[in-house]
Amino acid sequence: MDDGQSTAVQPPQGVPPELDAGTSDQPGEEGKRKNPVARFFGVLGPGLVTGAADDDPSGIATYSQAGATYGNSMLWTVPLTLPLMMAVQEICDRMALASGDSLGMLIRRKFSRGFRLAIGVLLVALIVANCLNLAADLNAIGQGMNLLHAGPAFLWAAIAGIAIVITVIAGSFAMIGRIFKWLCMVLLVYVGVLFVSHVNWADVGRGLIGGQIKFSPAYLGLVVGVLGTTISPYMFFWQSAQRIEELRAEKRGGDKAPALEERPPQEARRRLRNGRVDVFTGMVFSVLIMFAIIASSAATLGAHHKAVSSAADAAKALQPIAGNYAGILFAVGFIGSGVLAVPVLAASGAAGLSGLLNKNWGLDRSPRKAPLFYILLGVGIIAGTVLAVVSTDPIGLLILSAIVNGIAAGPFLIVIMLISRDRKIMGDYRNGKLAATMGWLTTVIMCVAGAYGIWYTIAGG
Repeated sequence: MDDGQSTAVQPPQGVPPELDAGTSDQPGEEGKRKNPVARFFGVLGPGLVTGAADDDPSGIATYSQAGATYGNSMLWTVPLTLPLMMAVQEICDRMALASGDSLGMLIRRKFSRGFRLAIGVLLVALIVANCLNLAADLNAIGQGMNLLHAGPAFLWAAIAGIAIVITVIAGSFAMIGRIFKWLCMVLLVYVGVLFVSHVNWADVGRGLIGGQIKFSPAYLGLVVGVLGTTISPYMFFWQSAQRIEELRAEKRGGDKAPALEERPPQEARRRLRNGRVDVFTGMVFSVLIMFAIIASSAATLGAHHKAVSSAADAAKALQPIAGNYAGILFAVGFIGSGVLAVPVLAASGAAGLSGLLNKNWGLDRSPRKAPLFYILLGVGIIAGTVLAVVSTDPIGLLILSAIVNGIAAGPFLIVIMLISRDRKIMGDYRNGKLAATMGWLTTVIMCVAGAYGIWYTIAGG
């Protein structure tokens, strides 16, 4: 995406072989790894996890609602959002690789105290929105377990919240990374749902090329919801944060993640190339799931005029139409996506604010070494768990968090674009023409979408 150069990865200390296959920087190591599939999966990490976490239960509910309400007419958002997501997440990833700093710390380096204060207020709002979002996700996990006849929803929401808190505080980064990577695969069940839903592929094709676009306020309002749940601010912070943790795990890492300029040129080029493969794969995976959910919902719920307002509603409505198997697959998918998304939501905001305040952060550090980070992370998940147990309006939580995310996305993208063009911070890895064009285009689209979303909400939509 830029005119700079690339990189490669040192074998991380403590990272299991399946997470590190094909990423070694040791001379001759790549030649010994003959299996290209193993090398490909070896470079997948933060980009894949970010893309999968984007398809959390709130996103699944939004995509299901789009298919159920408007059929395939909103599928044009799939090819639209893919290059936008690729551009923004590649920029966030390259910022981390080039500087060795997280997005929160880069904001501190780039902006004066007054601007940092304003961005800090936005970050606090983002943490609150993430807390509301993860509460709705925990509620969805509980509802999914209830659909599988495993017990009451509130009990499983509480169990999931407590288990996630214990795992992220007590677990190692290597273990958490391995869990995240495997949880991504759960989302493939939606591709299975797609193939048992009797899809009208000709109609799907018309939807993909924008042949069924509508211009009603409600339709455009849901388009804003799709954009907001697809290009969310927490993704920007998580992408850079998990990449920095991965760099710290390298042999040459430690407390300070090694930047690209600190590496030999060939290794730097390979490292940046691997990062792009990871990011682009993750974004393709994310929109594939988005496509599968919209198209399968259109073929089932939309064809039978079934209204849905949550992922659980979609799973219930699917069962009598596409069979119990489809409903079970749908439930399993959003349970797995919720378990993945909750720690990502909590950790992204915690890492961003901790970096902005120049405090230690990271799942690879103990609570004693990064107290503020773990306090923010723990309070976020615990508060979300309490909300999930006591709330009677999970959709209200999602709507409120979507509004905050919609307002915050544009300003955060402006911040990212200003940092990524800074030669002092980025050196030779600053944005090239393609990255700058796509990044600013995404910024304009999200600012306009956010403004429309605010108007539509105020107008009573």
